[in-house]
Amino acid sequence: MGGEHADEVLAVYRAGIAEGNATFETAVPSWEAFDKARLPAHRMVALAGGSGKVLGWIAVSPVSSRPAYAGVVEHSVYVHPDARGRGVARALLDALVASTERAGIWTVQAGVFPENTASLALHERAGFRVIGVRERVARLHGVWRDVLLVERRSPVVG
Repeated sequence: MGGEHADEVLAVYRAGIAEGNATFETAVPSWEAFDKARLPAHRMVALAGGSGKVLGWIAVSPVSSRPAYAGVVEHSVYVHPDARGRGVARALLDALVASTERAGIWTVQAGVFPENTASLALHERAGFRVIGVRERVARLHGVWRDVLLVERRSPVVG
């Protein structure tokens, strides 16, 4: 994922925000803010063959700047509404797991709204497990929301 994908990546993000079950964010950040918050080595786009259109994206952010957490990242994965159900998210998640394991990252985690059943099923199929519920952790449009914390521990990075 690079600057050449910025407009399409942010458009996919905007679609996810608008649906209301993907993030607490209510506005798309600038590309500069988006870019700065995510690790360059572990962000990818899925492109349509022929057109090169961005079908989806995945990226990670560090969980903490403390050295003890150097092997723990939080990821986000978003797929364009027209590309869902075609394996795009799973391909991105598999590529991310391979990338993070090569880099020695032992835990990939995410927060998922309980209502986002498709995302929960995707993560379960990819080897993630729910490790807890953050009840009423924050408000989205004035409504308290729970978040399920999911994680995948690498079986190869120790």
